[in-house]
Amino acid sequence: MGTVIVVAILIVLVVAAVIASRRHFKGEGGCCGGGGEISGEEEEKELKGPVIARKRIHISGMHCDACRNRVEHRLNRIDGVSCRVNLNKNEAIVQMDTDVSNALLINAIQGMDYKVELIEDI
Repeated sequence: MGTVIVVAILIVLVVAAVIASRRHFKGEGGCCGGGGEISGEEEEKELKGPVIARKRIHISGMHCDACRNRVEHRLNRIDGVSCRVNLNKNEAIVQMDTDVSNALLINAIQGMDYKVELIEDI
């Protein structure tokens, strides 16, 4: 009898986990810790000087608007960087008015547990 109860509880937990995972990957529900660092959508950051470089950063691990907002916010906090993230393409388009190293961009993104797949100059 005790084994039947344990199996039933395990089945309920697995079903709940599958449902939550499906919602997560569709971008529904509280993703990435809920509210995260910011709320709502940010206005595009204006650079102080002329754009001297543009980069496309391919990022894996973003699943929802909260993920997109977190990456945009983190990159836009770097001096000389203006960023827009396209969640559908899993990429960030970065414009810079100062020389910013790829290592700094990578560390900012990977510090939030996303993975930089590729950085290309555009």
